[in-house]
Parts: sequence; structure tokens; C-alpha cells
Amino acid sequence: MDHLQRVVATLNKLLSQDSPKTFNSSWILKRAPGCYSFIRKHIRSEVGGIDWDRITNGLEPRYQRLWTPQQSRKSKPYRDSKEIGLILNKYGNKLYVFVAPADAMDLQIRDKIAIALVRVAQAGNLLARAQVVELVRYTIDGWLDNYCYMSRWRGHGDEIRQQLKGCIRRYRYSGSFLRYVFRTLEYAGRGLGSLYPYSLDDPIATGARERKIDNVIRDPETNEIVAYRPRRVWSFDSESQREAS
Repeated sequence: MDHLQRVVATLNKLLSQDSPKTFNSSWILKRAPGCYSFIRKHIRSEVGGIDWDRITNGLEPRYQRLWTPQQSRKSKPYRDSKEIGLILNKYGNKLYVFVAPADAMDLQIRDKIAIALVRVAQAGNLLARAQVVELVRYTIDGWLDNYCYMSRWRGHGDEIRQQLKGCIRRYRYSGSFLRYVFRTLEYAGRGLGSLYPYSLDDPIATGARERKIDNVIRDPETNEIVAYRPRRVWSFDSESQREAS
């Protein structure tokens, strides 16, 4: 068992004994100063801070959700491509995992890359946020093809980006970030209607010469562009014909 595994085992034991409702870095410093000292010295992220995700990800799942990192002061938005480079250079030949992960190891690497970028984005780096959105969109496009109930998000690109930005902002504990995005889209998409391909060049009916585009008009009341649907106009003649029949 290496040092990191011993630290995780110690924290799991302490969490089991104390049963705290939540815990953070201050709790670890107080209850396990030796573990905190090792973490501070040796468990660092690509951009230099303590990589708490690496620690909490090793804990038992029931304790991961109890992690409440100390809230830092809201930093001003900034753009730093070097921070992104430090992360992507480490996994430079692994970015395919967002498009076509081959196995469980690729799924883990995908989350490591995503979480590393998310943490930098949460610190205020706008370029990191844009990078997360770009990479995760490749994965989402695959979900739209492979999951029927996800396909309703087709045609809602702007809404998907807003949902992704919300996930980046809210993501807290060290579960799978991609799983968190998946569940968010699954629940948020329940009210969306499915979109179907529709061409205005198609005939209005089988064998008809007129195309659907010929029946498109502007509604003078709402200014909406809609397909013209003639309304049935009643007259005395039609009423009398119905009564006669």
C-alpha cells in the first residue's frame, strides 16, 4: 500500500468513526494533521493547487458526497491559456476519450481531464470553461445518437451549452462529472418535445404539385411564419345543405 492509499484508508476510517454531516480540508487538518501534511506536499494539481479531487475520489462513495470544499472568494473572470495547456499536455494523446472511449480506463481519464478543466473554470478561467463545453459536446453528441430519450435535445444547441455552463458552476464533489452532466440533461430534457426532420420542398400531399413552401404565410396578428391552414367558412347555403341531407 502506497502513501496515498494509506491516507485514503485513514480518512475512510475517521469518517466512519466520526460520521460527520460534512467535511472539508479544515476537518482533515484537525482530525488527521499527518494526512493533511502529506496531501499538501505531494498531491498537487496540474496548475499547482492541492488536488482534493484525487483524494476524495478515492474515498468510499458514501463519503464523497459529504465533501464540501471551502468556498474561496469569487475571483474575477480571466483568460489563461497556459493553465489549459498544463492540463491538456498531460493527456495530449488521450482527448479521443471524449469522442470514442474504448474501455473503463478511458472513461476514468475522460473524467480526470474534465474535472481538472472544471476546477480551473470554477476559479474564473473563461478559456477553461469554453474548453470543457467544447470537449463535452463531443460526448453529448454521442449520447444523442445512442439514447432515445436524449435525442430530444437535438436542435437545442444553445440550451445544451447553458446546461453545461450550469453543470460547471454547480459541480462540487468528486463523482463523475460526465455522469452529472448526463443526469442533468436527462432530467432537464423531460419537458422537451422531439424534433423531426421537415422539408418545405416536400409536396403538400402525395402526388401533389404544390410544395409546402407554397403554403407558408406570415400571420398578421402574431407576425409568425406559419403554414397556411384554410379555415372552413360556414354560409347559409352550407347550413341548409346539411339540414337537407
